[in-house]
Amino acid sequence: MNISRHPWRNPGTTSEDVHVSAAPNAVRFAFQPLYSLHTGGIVALEALARPGKGSVQELLDRAMRERRLAEVDISLAARAVRTEADHETLLPLHLNLTAPTAAAPESAFDPLLDSLARIGRRPREVVLEIGPPFSHVWPEQLLAGLTRLGELGFRLAFDGLGRADLPFTLLAAAPVDVLKLDRSVLRRLPADAGAIAVVESLLHFTSRTNRRLVATGVEQEAQLTAVRKLGVRIAQGNLFAPASDGVNWTNLLTPATPEPDERVVPGPLTAPKVRDFLRPASTLPEDATCDDVRTALAASDAPSGIIGVDEHHCPQWSVDRTRFLVSVTGPYGHALHAKRPAARLADSPHVINAEASALEFLELVTDADWGRTGDDVVVVDEDGTCLGVVLVNEVVRGVAEAKVEEAAALNPLTRLPGSETVAKDVDRRIACREPFVAAWLDVDSFKQVNDNAGFAAGDDLIRALGRTLTDLSGRLRRMTVSHVGGDDFLIACDVDEISTIAGALLDTPWSAEGLPVTVSLATLVCATSTISSYREASRLLAPLKKRAKAVPGSSWVLARPNSERVEVLRGRSAAPQPPRQQRLDQPA
Repeated sequence: MNISRHPWRNPGTTSEDVHVSAAPNAVRFAFQPLYSLHTGGIVALEALARPGKGSVQELLDRAMRERRLAEVDISLAARAVRTEADHETLLPLHLNLTAPTAAAPESAFDPLLDSLARIGRRPREVVLEIGPPFSHVWPEQLLAGLTRLGELGFRLAFDGLGRADLPFTLLAAAPVDVLKLDRSVLRRLPADAGAIAVVESLLHFTSRTNRRLVATGVEQEAQLTAVRKLGVRIAQGNLFAPASDGVNWTNLLTPATPEPDERVVPGPLTAPKVRDFLRPASTLPEDATCDDVRTALAASDAPSGIIGVDEHHCPQWSVDRTRFLVSVTGPYGHALHAKRPAARLADSPHVINAEASALEFLELVTDADWGRTGDDVVVVDEDGTCLGVVLVNEVVRGVAEAKVEEAAALNPLTRLPGSETVAKDVDRRIACREPFVAAWLDVDSFKQVNDNAGFAAGDDLIRALGRTLTDLSGRLRRMTVSHVGGDDFLIACDVDEISTIAGALLDTPWSAEGLPVTVSLATLVCATSTISSYREASRLLAPLKKRAKAVPGSSWVLARPNSERVEVLRGRSAAPQPPRQQRLDQPA
């Protein structure tokens, strides 16, 4: 994209007079999540400006004319950092900068660094998205600027690929971690072969250079399906969640299972299957000779192996290219083997069902002969018919990438999964018509904990809560827990488990550097068929959380769908606890 389409801007508004000096303070910010298409979890947030008057386009255009672009650009970034701090998400934050600003002297970034220091953010938790105009700055100057930003600790991204004026030499040389594919390319998917080729080439580039490709502006399910099939791992767009200015922040952090005809929020993919890595097999009849095999291996597509099949296309033997050629090209090899059956130089095939998981595949390879761990593995259906082969190195790489994506989706402080884990569990319970409890745990006045005890103490408190919840989920077989972000945790459990969970959480004397800390627990008891979806549960929990936080001390409130009654089970003003707890097992 060019400067008139910079992501900070809202093109729907205009103004004849934009005051450069005052504008950054008049801008509010919304935040849009970036999703992992493997796990469905939110992996980062991008800050997007929402000017109260005029547009950011006008602001930056005027700032450029007045030669104050870097000052205004960095002021907006610093303000975005301070705004995001109010929500305490702890997620990586993406900030937008123009290329000329990225080439500015290091001292120009002092306001941004000061804002990060003030709220306890580290530069490595921030991704600076560098966008156009690239043609307004010498490539050497921009490379030097990007190097300086990297040395300050920032992670870097190039924004607007496919629309921006980014030269290939700069793309190849720049020390960036992320490339963001412009929505103008995504709009042409899935039907346009040229757009598919562009995405495939960028995926090849990112895989060779250890970078990540992000699909932006995903608006339709067909686009999502296309980028997922092509191998894109991270996506962003209104199909998942529009930018939110914080009015209903929980919707941004808790992607829900959609109702019919609603937009789709990506959910965790199933574990990779062997079928996902299937390649066509090079086959010959089981009575083929060694000469037949050698001819097939000399073909232009150079298969890595040959599978011998019977009249029903069931695998009978397997020939590895390297071992076979060593045998037939050695001394007297041709004379000894040429006209003989290929089965004499073959091995029993490694066979696996197409619906087996990739981990089962790796177990098969590990248990095989050490000398054959690189052999093609034959994939068969339920009837034993050969469907193709899979290559060991491709499966290993695919499983490794899946594990990295899964680990990236875990909260770095608690190592707990994101909200999608509880979302899936709640929807499963609803589908199975099981009664359950959905709960929201929150630290009271967590911002004051950070302000008074320090961010390190706040992190220690969150880790301690995470350990307690992890221990509880290990002991209570039906409990599921998610760390939504910051000091917010979601829980799903059986009705008879919530009293144990509440006792463990509310009876613990929490503190941060000696400062006493209280927590609030909001619970929604859902009997069979009283709630239709996780989305509805999350909506009903939001006011319950506010009610719990209004009760002095560590508190516990309970409600049921379709009832206005809210019971205060713990807190300074609560009634005696035992009679209240006995009511939990009663039907609604």
